[in-house]
Amino acid sequence: MPVVRFAELTWEEAKALEGECTVAILPVGAVEAHGPHLPLSTDGIIAEAMAESAAERLVEAGKTVAILPTLPYTSALFAAGFPGTLSVRPGTVTELIFDIGAALQASGIGSLAIANAHLDPTHLRSIHEAVERLETSGLPVVFPDLTRKPWAPRLTEEFRSGACHAGRFEGSVVMARSPNLVREDIRKGLAANPASLSEAIREGKQTFEAAQGPRAYFGDPAAASAAEGMETIAVLGEILRDAVLESMGRIHC
Repeated sequence: MPVVRFAELTWEEAKALEGECTVAILPVGAVEAHGPHLPLSTDGIIAEAMAESAAERLVEAGKTVAILPTLPYTSALFAAGFPGTLSVRPGTVTELIFDIGAALQASGIGSLAIANAHLDPTHLRSIHEAVERLETSGLPVVFPDLTRKPWAPRLTEEFRSGACHAGRFEGSVVMARSPNLVREDIRKGLAANPASLSEAIREGKQTFEAAQGPRAYFGDPAAASAAEGMETIAVLGEILRDAVLESMGRIHC
């Protein structure tokens, strides 16, 4: 069965997806500042690319997969000081993801996988809380948190450095997926910002400005390329595929 987009199905087609071995993938993004060169929807673009890449690989492995509409709004407190950022309360995010999962469970979908590229710590906590609640209710949920092992070491050097918001890592994926949304004339002229967001978080910083990102970017956006973006998308897809197959193996799918 090919990859399907859940929202494009009729209700009768959706009913045919019922079964404990069907996985629904939820891409989760954000609407927040990504430097002067990338769109506010950058995290959603990356999450969608991850979801599609994983879905294709899972179908090749014989699995039934449906991609859900992207969840675009979440907590984005680090970028809250920049125009265009739309941050919602963390509890709202937890409740919404929980409700989506509960609705899938009621519809007979076997498991939920979350493709996420937004790394704001408050947002990640919201997802983890929703996952815990859903698993308690009996729905298997797969969420490979890219900030943690074993997933983070599989990504690029810039990503691992922590200086990766709207830099080479994210910029490359957007260039591969939505090049028309990249402000190329600006991107090419941006100086690298080696300040590490992950280190800033460990130090207790809570905003991009405090973390030394006055223009809402970290890393080296001028070094981004569509070729690297395609490679990154493949790795993201493999990460989510591997996490899903491990989970499905536990329920003998």
